[in-house]
Amino acid sequence: MTPPVAELPTTLADAHALILALAAERQAIEAEIATLTAANADLGAINQAADARIVELTAIVKMLERTLYGTRSERLRSDKPSDEQIAFVFDEIATGVAAIEAELAKAGGKDKPQRAPRPSKEFGAHLERVEIVVEPEVPPGCERLEKVLIGEDVSKRLDVTPAKFRLIVTRRPKYIYRNRDGVVQAPAPPHLIESGLPTEALLAQIAVAKYADGLPLYRQEAIYARDGVDLDRSLMAQWMGKVGFELQPLADYVLEKIKQGERVFADETTLPTLAPGSGKTQKAWLWAYARDDRPFGGNGPPMVAYRFEDSRAGECVERHLTGFAGILQVDGYAAYNRLARSAGANEGVTLAACFAHVRRRFYELHVNESSQLATQTVTTMAGLWAIEADIRGQDPATRVQARQEKSATIVKALFDLWEKELPRLSGKSKLAEAIRYATSRRTALERFLSDGRIELDSNTVERAIRPQTITRKNALFAGSHGGGRTWATIATLLQTAKMNDVDPHAWLTQTLDRIAKRWPITQIDALMPWHFKP
Repeated sequence: MTPPVAELPTTLADAHALILALAAERQAIEAEIATLTAANADLGAINQAADARIVELTAIVKMLERTLYGTRSERLRSDKPSDEQIAFVFDEIATGVAAIEAELAKAGGKDKPQRAPRPSKEFGAHLERVEIVVEPEVPPGCERLEKVLIGEDVSKRLDVTPAKFRLIVTRRPKYIYRNRDGVVQAPAPPHLIESGLPTEALLAQIAVAKYADGLPLYRQEAIYARDGVDLDRSLMAQWMGKVGFELQPLADYVLEKIKQGERVFADETTLPTLAPGSGKTQKAWLWAYARDDRPFGGNGPPMVAYRFEDSRAGECVERHLTGFAGILQVDGYAAYNRLARSAGANEGVTLAACFAHVRRRFYELHVNESSQLATQTVTTMAGLWAIEADIRGQDPATRVQARQEKSATIVKALFDLWEKELPRLSGKSKLAEAIRYATSRRTALERFLSDGRIELDSNTVERAIRPQTITRKNALFAGSHGGGRTWATIATLLQTAKMNDVDPHAWLTQTLDRIAKRWPITQIDALMPWHFKP
């Protein structure tokens, strides 16, 4: 900095010293300018990269919007993405945005802005607690003073110890007694896989990973190999066949319990299966039957049973539900009509339809903004679900009263609107198809108004069948018809456990251990997931 006039040097030596000082100061300023210029260039590069990433994320959002709401010609697929696919996309977007924020914060030399404190998340009491106390250093001069605790700050972080394999080595000593003949040895503990490698806990781990978490055996094989454990997937497949065989009576029992219910949900989905000797897949089917009495005040446990078939014919559902006499709530698939018309083993079945499937057809037209009538239908139908939310869990009589007072008017208005507009539409239009789909099922759709046990939709079974579609996507296909039956058996019990808020791994480990020890078939009910006690 140039000194004031009063401080200017008066001698040649002082002037020379001032000139040198100013030159040094200039060099320092130039160096600082160079540093700032380089930092600005780095920030510019980081901002440019961040802008490019933001553009990429914005493109992903727009692509998703087109997939969800665009016209059919703009969609990437003919069907809408699943909830899991949508969640995956938004997870990736959130991850990308967080990475950008962290990079910009680090480049700017600033910490991330402090967010408002959120309530501490509580975790189960079963988790191990590891207490770490971080003591402050003793300030200078306080070495001999008494330390008084006046409070503390407590934070919690969730930690994990990776799962590790271990070997259970069982020794059975042999003894002889002096002056006595014979050898004394304890009998071998019973195992599900006799003389085999896996414990019941390992069998449960593999089964839950595949049939509950959608992790195919070839992926498990790679995961276990990272831990130095060589488990061939063909060997694990053999183990699962044995597990499925032993669990079959339990799965059959679940289906029998479902058929004792007053109301049952049914649905089906494809399950590609490897055709023998061809190396190609053929279409097979996984049928699902669910029971959940809680929405109309019942106290029975929820459950679901799957059945594997190579056909989608009505004969399958008729055979599965032999002896059932009650309300069967389904989508619009015509195969279920066979039960309502039968006078044999399924006599007494009453069909109830699903308003969610009706809404779905109008919703596709609504999001495309191609029909004001579709938008009006979707908006009006929203009132039905609002009413159902208020009466869920109440007894049937209370539900019927509320529906007669509120829902009946909405339903009548919808059918009046559809019947009025249908003659004005082209018979081949999507809107006309949607209206005919609803009006042709009017009786079955309106049954919920007079029977409080019936739900507005069949989402109960759709939620139960969705995990199997995820497993199907990851596994690509079932290896055989036997594999498909094993799939249905194990998935029946694991999904039922999940519906009852039971840890499927803990339940299956205990159950396989009991089966190995020859649990009596007369006490099969005690093995059901809803009776599980750790």
